[in-house]
Amino acid sequence: MNSSPAPATVQTSPHATKELQAWTSGTLGTIRLNRPRALNAMTLDMVRAMDRVLQDWAADSAVQAVVLYGAGERGLCAGGDIRAIASGTDEQAIEFWTAEYALNARVAAFPKPYVAVMDGVVMGGGIGVSGHAGIRIATERTTAAMPEVRIGFSPDCAGSLLLSGAPGELGTHLALTAGSMTGADAVLCGFADFYVPSGSLADLLAALESAGSSAADVVAAFAVEPPAAPLAAEQEWIDECYTGGDVAAILQNLERHPAPAAGEAARAIRAMAPFSLGVALAALRAAAREPDLGTVLQRDLVMAERMIGRPDFREGVRARLLDRNEPRWNPARLDGVDPADVAWTLAL
Repeated sequence: MNSSPAPATVQTSPHATKELQAWTSGTLGTIRLNRPRALNAMTLDMVRAMDRVLQDWAADSAVQAVVLYGAGERGLCAGGDIRAIASGTDEQAIEFWTAEYALNARVAAFPKPYVAVMDGVVMGGGIGVSGHAGIRIATERTTAAMPEVRIGFSPDCAGSLLLSGAPGELGTHLALTAGSMTGADAVLCGFADFYVPSGSLADLLAALESAGSSAADVVAAFAVEPPAAPLAAEQEWIDECYTGGDVAAILQNLERHPAPAAGEAARAIRAMAPFSLGVALAALRAAAREPDLGTVLQRDLVMAERMIGRPDFREGVRARLLDRNEPRWNPARLDGVDPADVAWTLAL
């Protein structure tokens, strides 16, 4: 007589779509972002579907934990579908961001264990659906970033809150250079909780099906000590250079510092949108003063509504993602950025 347990019944969520797959198996609800060719970038339909799924599962006693991961091996999510947002109207962009930030808040407040597998590329809106989760997994393939200043925008999805909580000035460095984190860096900077080798993920997902509310213990059993974080070796000069609330002063500090990496950081910052740099730094400092997710997400929505009315965002997408040439920022230089405009953009 076969005494092995019967396989768990798989039940697809009624809100699932081709690009936002969602099902339950055992006590686990699984969400898979399914646009692998687009690095699982999220559309408005995906955002809305995921929000409805999470609402259902929060109220379903049979679902005791949730896991999120991305289809393919390249990444969890490269963010919102920036090309689509930039090609649409301002109203459509605001509609997307309103739904996206509401989803970020739902993820943060989800009442059951929510496991985010941050394997591969995790950027922008990908951070929004994973970085605020209760249980966050990085791997040796993780490349995490909030690179919005590179396209004339500013870290959103409460990314400024996460960045402001990183040790010392590491978050400021990442925000202004559009820099990326390895999996070990993500753990160091507070974007991830556990480091799990990518080769263990399939077994981990299988174990989570019967983990119930003990999902964190199961993840911990698969976790290993992360390797040395590259950013840890750079923190001394980063902390020295990125003090205060003035981007121009930070640039001066970087250009005068003897560390070769400081000069590289300065060159990276000078390629970013000047106005976006001012907004990003002010947003980080504001989040540090008042580290409340709801407050930061509301500020992000105001910021997004006001930034979309400026030329830099669409110009940044055109230059960086479409035509692959140098953007024409407005203003073109840091000394053309009005601090009053920055404060207005963030409603500070």
